[in-house]
Amino acid sequence: MLREVSAGKRFMGRLPQGADLLEALTQACVAQGITAGEVRAIGALTKAVLGYYNQQNREYEYVTLGSHLEIVSLIGDVSLKDGRPFVHAHVSLGDERGQLWGGHLAPGSEIFACEVMIVQYQSAEPFERAFDEGTGLLLWPME
Repeated sequence: MLREVSAGKRFMGRLPQGADLLEALTQACVAQGITAGEVRAIGALTKAVLGYYNQQNREYEYVTLGSHLEIVSLIGDVSLKDGRPFVHAHVSLGDERGQLWGGHLAPGSEIFACEVMIVQYQSAEPFERAFDEGTGLLLWPME
């Protein structure tokens, strides 16, 4: 079910070249005290690691792309996992031929340049991820 949230502060900035994209997004949220929110970004990567959740096997499979890639779109959310800010993001990447790659943003994606926008949300109850038996994923609980 849906829960009412209200938009709080908005943050914009650039992430450091050479940093791991997922880790840099998470550290930005930790530094600003963001425990619930929305993340968007554009830019470029020198390397990307994308995940695909195999629903039958209930585990992630990964592909590593080693060429230079444009971040066509990155969208994600911020919530709590084990009491700490956790960024869950999906990304669409374009290569030099205009071919599009996409999937779950995984550790190991290296930033060439990245501009990020984060909207912090306020909620009466925290959004804490919990194991969902039906999917095998850590998801927001249904209330």
